[in-house]
Order: sequence, then C-alpha cells, then structure tokens
Amino acid sequence: MNKVFPLIFFLLVMLVGGCKKDSFITSPDALIGLSSDTLFFDTVFVTTGSVTQQVKIINQNAQKIKISAIRLMGGASSVFKINIDGSAVSETDNLEIGANDSVYLFVSVFINPAAPNLPFILRDSIEVSFNGNHQYIQLQAWGQNAHFLKNRTLTGQVTFTNDLPYVITGGLQVAPGATLTINSGCRIYLHADAPLLVDGSLQAQGDSNARILFTGDRLDMPYNSYPGSWPGIVFRGSSTGNQLTYCVIKNAYQAIVTPPSMQPGDWQLALNQCIVDNSYDAGIYAVQSNISATNCLLSNCGKNLALTGGGHYQFTYCTVASYSNDYISHNAPVLQVSNYLQQGAGYLVSGLNASFLNCIFWGGNGLVDDEVTVSLQPGLPAPSVQFSGCLWKVKNSPQGADTSGMLVNTDPMFDSVNNLRRYYDFHLRSQSPAIGSGMVTAGIATDLDGLPRVTGGRTDRGCYENIP
Repeated sequence: MNKVFPLIFFLLVMLVGGCKKDSFITSPDALIGLSSDTLFFDTVFVTTGSVTQQVKIINQNAQKIKISAIRLMGGASSVFKINIDGSAVSETDNLEIGANDSVYLFVSVFINPAAPNLPFILRDSIEVSFNGNHQYIQLQAWGQNAHFLKNRTLTGQVTFTNDLPYVITGGLQVAPGATLTINSGCRIYLHADAPLLVDGSLQAQGDSNARILFTGDRLDMPYNSYPGSWPGIVFRGSSTGNQLTYCVIKNAYQAIVTPPSMQPGDWQLALNQCIVDNSYDAGIYAVQSNISATNCLLSNCGKNLALTGGGHYQFTYCTVASYSNDYISHNAPVLQVSNYLQQGAGYLVSGLNASFLNCIFWGGNGLVDDEVTVSLQPGLPAPSVQFSGCLWKVKNSPQGADTSGMLVNTDPMFDSVNNLRRYYDFHLRSQSPAIGSGMVTAGIATDLDGLPRVTGGRTDRGCYENIP
C-alpha cells in the first residue's frame, strides 16, 4: 500500500500538469514574444519584384494560447502580404499556439518601382491580438528606385548626380573639410528624422530649367504639402563658402539654420534664385551669421526671415511674404532683425551690418501690423541696418534703420493669393506699384526665373521682374 500511493500521486501530478498544458490561458497578463517588432525591407527594386522576411510569434506561457486575430492593417490593398501557417491571407482568427511553442509569420512585399506616385518609403503594420491585448509588427520597405542614404556622414569630395532621386533617413552630415556638390535637377527627399547637417561645404548648383529640390519624403496627398515634414538644413559653425543656386527648399520645420560663423570674414551662405516655402517654424533662422541672398522668395513660413544676434547680411531683389492658411498662421513679422541675444536678465550684443535693396516685405490674412521689426541694443561697433528701394507693410517704421526710396503700405499686387486653396503666385501683376520703381543696381542681370532684368534704369522690386 505504501508503494502504491506515491505512484498514484505521481500519475495525478502528471495528469493535472498535462491538463494544464492542454488548457488555454485567458488572462490578460499572458505573454507572447515577437522575434522582431519591425521588419525593414531595404532592397532597392530596379524591376518589379518581391522579398520575403519572417518573424516568430512565441507563446511564453505554460499553457496554450489562442491568438484571436493576426491582421495586416493595410488589408488586401497593401503592398505587403502575409503567410500564416502556410496560408496566404491578410487576416486570420483563432490561431492556437502550444505552451512554450511558436509559429512563423512570413511577410512579403511586392513592389513595382515604375508605378506612378509610389512613395519612396512604404509602411504598414501587423496587429497581433490575444486576451484583449494588441501588439504590432511595423513594416517598412523602399519604394521607388532611388539612392537611399541612412545615417550617413560624407567625407572628402562627394557629388550627387541627377540620375535618381536621393532619399535620406536618419540624417545626412557633410563632415568638416568635406564638400557635397549637388548637380542641377537633383531631387533630395528627407525623412522626418533626417536633418542635413553641414560642417563642411554645400555647393548646390541648379539652373532655371532644372532646379534642385529639397523636401520631405512623403509624396502622397495630403502629406506632400505638410510643413514641418523634415527638420531642415543646418550650416554649423565650421561651415563656410556654401552656395545654393536655383534651389527649392520646402515643407521643412526650419528650412535653413545658420549658427554663429567661425569664419566671420567670409560669406557663410550665398543664396541665389532660391525659393524657401511652407516651413513651419522658420524659413531662414540666422544667429550672428554671414548671409547674402539675391533674387530669392521666402514665402508662407512661421517666421520667414529671422536674423538675430548680429551678423552680416545682404539681401537684394528678394520677396518675403506670408499669408495665414490652414497649415500656418501668419502671426510673426516676415522679417525680424536684431543685434543681440538675450542671456538671462542681460544681452549679448554683437556687430550688425544688414542691407536690403529692392526687396518686398508683405503679409496678409494674419495678426501682424509691422511686417518688419528691427530691435537694437547699444554696443560697439554701432549697428547698421539699411533699407533701400523696398516695399513694405509697416504701421510703425523700424527704429534705428536707415531708409530711402521706400513704398510704405502699398499693396504689391501679387499675381495670385488664394489662402483657401493655398495657391500663391508672387509674380507682379501689370498694375503693381513695384514695377519700374526699384533703385538702379548694377551686376544683377536676371531674376528668380532666370529672365533678364532692366539694365541701366529702374528695375522692379522683389524677386520677379515683370516681363510685358
């Protein structure tokens, strides 16, 4: 009898343990593991093709578990396809996984890079639901054929050629002493986590027929019009001699940022025939910098042009304009100039030499009376701020600025301003007071379109010359 009891007890334990193993765990505290929470397909598709990866779903419990649903969120229309337990489906229900067992989930992506308007980065996700819990596997794949650069630092002499678009994720840095040359017609698409950091030199040389484009990597509506979709271009202290010609920079958070220059005798940045548009916080945000800009358009940014802390600036034939729309409210002056930075209760004052010739500073449909503000603190050398031949909207003329040949609170009569449709054309209508009223200049033969300006006489104000 004494020998039989331990045997019966052992059999009972085995039976109970087996029953438990065969029963389902229903507690919301149940655990499942995923061998990966993200699948990234980094193959560049030159022709239509597919790539397959796998992820393992692991039951980490001592009982069976029922996965109530595995669902591809994009459904049957997704470029991603899933195969569960040998079945190619977009969703499955009530999948059983044994105690401490696992199943494989196979994920394929089918891409035709020649498909029109295909995004550069395709995304979807897989939802795994069990016991009231939801876990997700993120899916991401390259779309169109392009040059893809991720967390890249460029050294030496590097040239971007106009063969395929460039898609930047994670950020791109031009190292100190390096030069990035971008040829005309290049298209640079940057992800939400991808600033362009320039410690060396950036030479972006477009032309009037093949401008260089910097914008976000979402090409699908409505994301292709969202401001703040990528961080922007930052020219850091060691960077000098940068030139951007016939470039379009749009939809950034801060399109161009220039901190204090370590080479104050040189132009840190020269902008020629450039368009900076639809940036959420700032078009150009400069601190103690050296910038020249000719025939440039800065439009519809949170702060179009902020020149702070002193510096050396020369803006000629530029149009700086903002209107409130569904994306950005116009509640900051289009131009802000100062010779100081506030530090605690005091100020750090630096030299300021800023000149603006034949420019337009205008805004509407917002909360701003003075579209140009100049804030100066006394210091040496004495600040110099000059406006010549400009048209501006101001209720109170900036104190401390010298002016000549100004048109004040006179509508420039832009070709088209439609805030509801967010359509803007900043060419001048034939009746515009800015036509033929600018000051005589020498050495600037063309406008933002690359068309000839009047020579030897009074030209038009702003970035566009009116061509009858």
